[in-house]
Amino acid sequence: MQDETHLDKAHAAMENGGESERLRFYELLTAAELFLLLEGEATGDQIVPQAFSVEGQAFVLAFDTEERLASFAGKEAHYVALSGRAVAEMLAEAGLGLGLNLEVGPSALLLPPEAMAWLVETLGEAPQEIEAQPEEIFAPTGLPDTLVTALDARLAAAEGLAQSAYLVGVSYANGARGHLLGFVDAAPSAEEALARAVSEVLQFSELEAASLDVGFFRAADQICARMALVGLRFDLPEPAMAAQPGAEPGMDPKSPPKLR
Repeated sequence: MQDETHLDKAHAAMENGGESERLRFYELLTAAELFLLLEGEATGDQIVPQAFSVEGQAFVLAFDTEERLASFAGKEAHYVALSGRAVAEMLAEAGLGLGLNLEVGPSALLLPPEAMAWLVETLGEAPQEIEAQPEEIFAPTGLPDTLVTALDARLAAAEGLAQSAYLVGVSYANGARGHLLGFVDAAPSAEEALARAVSEVLQFSELEAASLDVGFFRAADQICARMALVGLRFDLPEPAMAAQPGAEPGMDPKSPPKLR
């Protein structure tokens, strides 16, 4: 029997919960690595997913583990591994739905094209870059536990993208106050991927994005010592092997696969 996955648990919570649990499921789906079943071997950046029709609507097949894909296919199969975000963007553009873990997992679900379009629209607003110097750093207060848990889960999957991160309260010279997630020693070119990951967590948290800023610092910066004294620390896993940030499946928006 296969182990229960994060998506299985989130799906069960969604089935028995409310809006917060629904948003949490979609946040995890966005972050998950999905294995898309193909008709044949990919040709360059061109792929042809296996599809089936329900009441005249086409759905493609994806699974949250390679074992589930193999169990469904029952034979050697061609597939591509992509982030949930990349899958949603492809399917929304093509007007296709998603068949997730069908027949092989408790999170089996048919998501129509409208769900894919909604997901892409929800994720559409990219984080904005601003220049601001924190004036005061203090302990974080008032953030929902669900947000902290979601951040912890997302950062635990950000292998090798930074050494650590601190969640702190912050005030700026213009009088604005809020919270800051400060990354320490981010890997070269990883800042965009980390900022987008945090933005996605916020977009599904029912919390205004402006309530949490993201900053990037070197370990030698004075602010890091201040954050370590009062902040909530997140340790990011070290990479199992050397990899370029953004090289993970579906992480590079400049070279996504294309349907044909």
